[in-house]
Amino acid sequence: MTGSASTPLQEKIKKRIADHGPMTVAEYMGLCLSDPEHGYYMRQQPFGAKGDFTTAPEISQLFGELIGAWLLHQWLSQDLKGPVHLVEMGPGRGTLMKDILRVISLRPQMLANIQVHLVETSPSLRKAQRKLLKAYSIKWHDTLETIPEGPTLLVANELFDALPIHQYQLTDTGWRERCVGLDEDDNLTFGIGSGTLSPADVAKANLQAKIGDTLELSPASNAIASQIGHRLKTNGGAALLIDYGYAKTATGDTFQALKKHEYVSTLEHCGEADLTAHVNFQALANAAAAEGANAHGPIGQGQFLLGLGLLERAGQLGAGKSTLDQDQIRKDVERLAADDQMGTLFKVLCITNTSEQPIPFQN
Repeated sequence: MTGSASTPLQEKIKKRIADHGPMTVAEYMGLCLSDPEHGYYMRQQPFGAKGDFTTAPEISQLFGELIGAWLLHQWLSQDLKGPVHLVEMGPGRGTLMKDILRVISLRPQMLANIQVHLVETSPSLRKAQRKLLKAYSIKWHDTLETIPEGPTLLVANELFDALPIHQYQLTDTGWRERCVGLDEDDNLTFGIGSGTLSPADVAKANLQAKIGDTLELSPASNAIASQIGHRLKTNGGAALLIDYGYAKTATGDTFQALKKHEYVSTLEHCGEADLTAHVNFQALANAAAAEGANAHGPIGQGQFLLGLGLLERAGQLGAGKSTLDQDQIRKDVERLAADDQMGTLFKVLCITNTSEQPIPFQN
């Protein structure tokens, strides 16, 4: 039984289930996050201390600055000719892009040869982005498809964890899809539906699974990785996909909800809590590679940032500052890169159109 007051979206979901039967976890997740009227990302400002979670760009400018430097290096090393499309998918409040553009502005020639695109469906977040990035010329898109062809430098930070997942549970009769339905008291509950996992998907996962294990698949994530791979193979450029997740396909239930920096039930607070799942980086890499692109990594976020000079840049940022400011910079560095914080759980996958491994992805 749920322990909190029902939300308007929760009632809408209950009615849909009552009318049409149980829904997949993917459909439930999609409604909670993207329902036009009540969806979490349609109406919430989720980021920062006053929100429900804090992303790396909101922790420190160091994160965005180093990514900006990496993108600048790609522009130079690949000798990309303009116009180059600088794309961020799921740009939050615009903090990461602002830090990236501050670094790129140090090279006026690059700034003059890029067009900035933000892929964002949330009206409230678009409004925040417009305010923060008012000094720059920005184009907004609902999907990647509407961005013109041409060399592309793309970043997606904590995008894929919010894309819908299907969950399958191994039963005595094979892999069956997990669904959201109603219990005898008319509360939302998880159950096993009639959907099954195809033998091809089972073989592709190459799993050693036991009865009761859960496998998560995200066709929506794989489709976007395919689009990115195709774009880079066709047009040149590079992409960084940064998120928390696992490097190799594995079983496990990672579906979770976060509200005001606390974990809550995934079946409560519909439209008022962030729903996420860990990202399968092997699946993203395979999807991009199937389009002829090259995937590098993933490597830990800590390894990525340290390889780009995180400590050196932190030292520059702290030079001449108060002891209090320097202590905060040190704490931010630890949070971004330490193994017991974001350094290992968060990973970075790079996609390019060449097999040459970019820094700092070399073996």
